[in-house]
Amino acid sequence: MRKVDIVTKISDLTGVPKTDVLISLEAFFKEIKNSLKAGEPVYVRGFGSFILKKRAKKIGRIITRNEQIVIPEHYIPAFKPAKTFVDSVKKARSKKEGDTPNSGQ
Repeated sequence: MRKVDIVTKISDLTGVPKTDVLISLEAFFKEIKNSLKAGEPVYVRGFGSFILKKRAKKIGRIITRNEQIVIPEHYIPAFKPAKTFVDSVKKARSKKEGDTPNSGQ
């Protein structure tokens, strides 16, 4: 599913014009980015957390030149889903897999 599909679906469900939904969605993404840039995690109850993960300093290799480089420690954005979200996806997926008899044969 792409962003345009999400915008269309939300617009259809709520009756809000697509342009307004797109503006809201973009504002949501922008706030998440700004919070993570500031080092603040974003918690959405029942959905998950947008957090920063620290990557340790390590040695990398440029194979074409046979050189070693030092990759300094850095932070990357990550998403950690909430337990209720994970459970609901597992439950939905297990129902779908149970509906298809002999799915692997």
